[in-house]
Parts: sequence; C-alpha cells; structure tokens
Amino acid sequence: MRRLPIPMIAMAVLMSAPPVLAQEPDLDALSAEELLPLAREEGRVTVYSFTSRIARVETAFEEVYPGVDMVSNDMSSTEQITRLRTEAAAGIANADVVYISDTPVVITELLESGIVAPYVPPRVADRLAEEFKSPLLAQRLSTKVLMYNEEAHPDGAPVDNLWQLTTDDWSGRVVMVDPLQRGDYLDLMTEFVLRGEEMAEAYEAQFGAAIELDEGVENAGEQFIVDLFANDLILVGSTDAVNAAVGRLGQANPPIGFTSYSDRRDNEDEGWALQVANEVVPSNGILFPAVLAIVTEAANPAAARLAIDFLMGDDTDTGGPGFAPFYVPGDYATRDDIADYPDAVPLDEFIAWRIDPQATAEIRRDVADLVLELQ
Repeated sequence: MRRLPIPMIAMAVLMSAPPVLAQEPDLDALSAEELLPLAREEGRVTVYSFTSRIARVETAFEEVYPGVDMVSNDMSSTEQITRLRTEAAAGIANADVVYISDTPVVITELLESGIVAPYVPPRVADRLAEEFKSPLLAQRLSTKVLMYNEEAHPDGAPVDNLWQLTTDDWSGRVVMVDPLQRGDYLDLMTEFVLRGEEMAEAYEAQFGAAIELDEGVENAGEQFIVDLFANDLILVGSTDAVNAAVGRLGQANPPIGFTSYSDRRDNEDEGWALQVANEVVPSNGILFPAVLAIVTEAANPAAARLAIDFLMGDDTDTGGPGFAPFYVPGDYATRDDIADYPDAVPLDEFIAWRIDPQATAEIRRDVADLVLELQ
C-alpha cells in the first residue's frame, strides 16, 4: 500500500476542511471613524423623524460624511408608529433610524415587539445618566407646556395656577392640539391624572376649598380635564396652529395654550411673542424624552449607528452641527457636557413634570377614552 508523504496528508486535510468565515464586526462597539468606511459601502441612511429640524441635520451630516446620503422623512410620532408596525408586519424595513417621542408607545409596542432596537454610541455613553441610555437612547428632553403672549403680558404669565384655565376668564381662550391626534399631548393629559394629588392641592390653593369630584371622576387630575373641556377648550390640528393663535403679535387679549417651549426659537421669523409660563402651580406641563433607535431589520446598520452618533452632537459644549437644530431655548440635551441654552430657563429651575413612560402607558388608553367622551 502506497503511503502519502506527511506534507501531502496535511495539504489534503486543509483542502477538505470547511472554509473559515470572516467574523462580523460588533457594530455597537465601533467608533464613528470605524463605522464610516462601512457606512460608505452602504451608501445611505434613512431616518424617520418627528421633527422637521431633521432637514438641517441631513445637510450637516452629508457635509461631514460625504459618500453617505441621509434620507430624512418628517412625520409625527403617531404616524411613525403606524408606519413601522405596518412595515414590520409586511416584512420590510424602509427606515434605518427612528427619531421619535411618544415613548410610552415606543417602549411598550415597538421596542418590546422587536421592531426597534437600542443603540448607545460608545463615544457618549459615559456622558449620559442611566435613565437616558435605557431602555432607549434619549437625545434631548422636549416639552408640552403652557405658553403665553409676552407682548400682551410683559410683566409675566397671566395665570399662576392651572385651575384658572377652568374659570370664566379663560372660557374659549385655551388652545392645544387634539390629544387624540398627537401622542405627546395625550401624555400631557395623562400626566394631569397621574399627578392627581398635586392637582388637588393646587385646586385648594386657587379656590380656598377642597375639590369635590363629579360622579365617576376618580381624582383631581381627571376633574381638571373635565372642567377644561367644559370651559370650551379649543382643539386644533397642529402645534403651529397653537403657536400662531397664542403668540401672534398685535393681539390685545390673546389666548393661552399648551405647546412646545422650543418653538419660541421661531418668534422673530414667524412674528410671534411666545414665552413659557414657568411660575404656574402645580406645573406648566411635561418634559419628555426624544429618543433614537435603530430599526431591527435596518438595511444600513453601520450608517444608522453613524447617524445616531452624529445626532448626539460632537465634543464641543454646544454639540456642534449635529445638535445645532436642538440647541435652542426649550430643548434640554441629555448629555451632561452640553450646556443649557443661555436664553432659557435652566433645567433645574424648570417646573414641568418629567414623565415616566411606563406609568403613562398603563393608563393612557383610559385617558384617551375620557378625552373622546368629552369631545
């Protein structure tokens, strides 16, 4: 029997062995510099964004990272959630990144079902409190708060207690977006209910007597919603409509309304005089996180991570071009090394309630049913 030489045996073994596959890199661990060549191979990143300011981010991103085309889609959080559910059910993923509010729904439905996944850029991980990294990355805190016309009221807000909005003086003169159309306004309504004890204390401070609840009403927060609607609350279709109604210059007796504090940035361009009411008992509204997440089946996972890293801002104390659209009065960076905007109420002095998305999610449907009944 003829024997093969040892080197030939070794060669035969090597040739018959299965090929060793290259190990996929852990994208979550890569720096922006390491992600860039992979992102350029992908060539693009599609972002669903709840703010139109994403258009400015798109321009800045493409200047910093030529070769990676950012395709931005401006749509409300409610529309994003509907679209993402529909696309996931059809087995497609048109978006790579979601920039979204409405976290009670995002966390309980999109994250828990696996439609989106968390990602925290390593570069900024140590600059964020744990609450801003989990369960999803929060880029900033946004608001839905009581705003007034400072041209008509140069000495400050015309109310100092939320319950004044239920009195004859403000009948038909309180404006907000329909809570059944926009989740962040429904979160505001829900927070009134969750803060029932504080609302009861504010009632007594305003009227000098303990609150008496209507039949079927469970707490003072619910009663406030009932009384607000009974006082001819004006519901509109968009935040811009609230801003124009409240903030338009030249009004002798303007309404007051719940809107985004950050929209004060547009006062000069739009001819508004919006200002936040920050001395209102028990609160002027809510602070809520604007979060970033990756679509689980994203077609461009490296570019998605690069885009999120960019949106978290550069290493300057204002966040640079990626954060510039959000470095305005009324938006609060979650990174501890980005300073509050100088012409704004500092975060530690801002009286808005910070929402708890899980607690909000538990009762939000019931609050929506109440609002529907009152309309």
